[in-house]
Amino acid sequence: MTGVSDIFVATCDLAGQVRGRGAPATAEPGVLASGTGWVPANLALTAFGDIAPDDVFGSTGDLRLLPDPSTRVDIPADGERPGLRLYLADQTLPDGTGWACCPRGALRSALADLREATGLRVVASFEHEFVLRGLPPSAPFSLRRHRDADPFGADLLRLLADCGLEPETWLPEYGEHQFEITLAPADALVAADRAVLARELVRDLALRRGLSASFAPLHHPDGTGSGVHVHLSLVDDQDAPALFDPSRPGRLSEIGCRFGAGVLRHAGALTAWTAPSPVSFLRLTPHRWSVGGVFLGEHNREALLRICPTPTVAGADPAGQYNLEYRASDATANPWLTLAALVRAGLAGITGDYPDPVVWPERASVAGVPALPASLDEALGALTEDAVVGSWFDERLIATQLAVKRHELAHLAGLTSAERIRRVADAY
Repeated sequence: MTGVSDIFVATCDLAGQVRGRGAPATAEPGVLASGTGWVPANLALTAFGDIAPDDVFGSTGDLRLLPDPSTRVDIPADGERPGLRLYLADQTLPDGTGWACCPRGALRSALADLREATGLRVVASFEHEFVLRGLPPSAPFSLRRHRDADPFGADLLRLLADCGLEPETWLPEYGEHQFEITLAPADALVAADRAVLARELVRDLALRRGLSASFAPLHHPDGTGSGVHVHLSLVDDQDAPALFDPSRPGRLSEIGCRFGAGVLRHAGALTAWTAPSPVSFLRLTPHRWSVGGVFLGEHNREALLRICPTPTVAGADPAGQYNLEYRASDATANPWLTLAALVRAGLAGITGDYPDPVVWPERASVAGVPALPASLDEALGALTEDAVVGSWFDERLIATQLAVKRHELAHLAGLTSAERIRRVADAY
């Protein structure tokens, strides 16, 4: 464990914040065997650091943060900052059995139910946009911005690769000081773990390079937003793609169409999990290249659910590339719960009697499609009214989500949009 002075066992909470407990490196074998202490009320922490007053757990109860050895990443020593070994953990009861409100466990359960019902598993990837503060002004997508970010950019790619996160692209984006990092597709639980880890590795490295990284949805009311686009595909036990069918509209298979139907049907309630900050919905409006409406569209970047292009340069197989992109998500959300909610919605579409959605061609007018909720308050209302979505998770988890998000709204009550955006940006 050269250069590593301590370990940190972490979870990701309902505010999308990574929290946990540390221990000396010498205690690692014992921590791996029995975890570290934790309490249920920690799930009710808000993005602003306090426990929501309507917390259902109170001061009683005990949990363990039980690390998953497969999630280990080593952040190397750097200058005067020592190295750190980081593990992601499941929240369990003291005897090691699963806790019904564990976000990581919720994803594992959703994936198991999908596989039992369909024989399929999910391959996913999270596409992160963020703002890197401390750089000189530069043009969107420019080589200058790319170079101005070095050595941070080169170091980030090396760090992510060394940690096994498989970076695919690193690029300057459209917004002011905005960048994007994408990781290779992986089995769904691994993909969500990587999303949790990537955000922390970006923030940690930025600080070590004299910069500051923020994954907030917005930095200015009129500015370009930062989202987290979630790419999903379905494969069978032989890894054969299950979404592609060239004979159907949009080349989307029947089961893929039914999966999409579930996502569209429950879109309002879904956003209470996937875009859950007080300013998230300022970004999710038409003509901002985020989400202009609740529809399934070919290659349309304002679709809630987008059929991604499949280039065939050099004979590439479109079936293996074919995926759906969910665009109403940002980094204020918990990646495990984001993916769990999407999988549950897709499974509801596959097993339920929902009408097949229209697959809107790339250049078709989509005027009149349903809109997303206009605010977090509306999204929370949709969550409370959608009995199907309410059946997907433990009632205490849903109650805590509602309590945390309503208290975050209360924190920012009376502030202007710019002030609310600034408070959220500082938290992320």
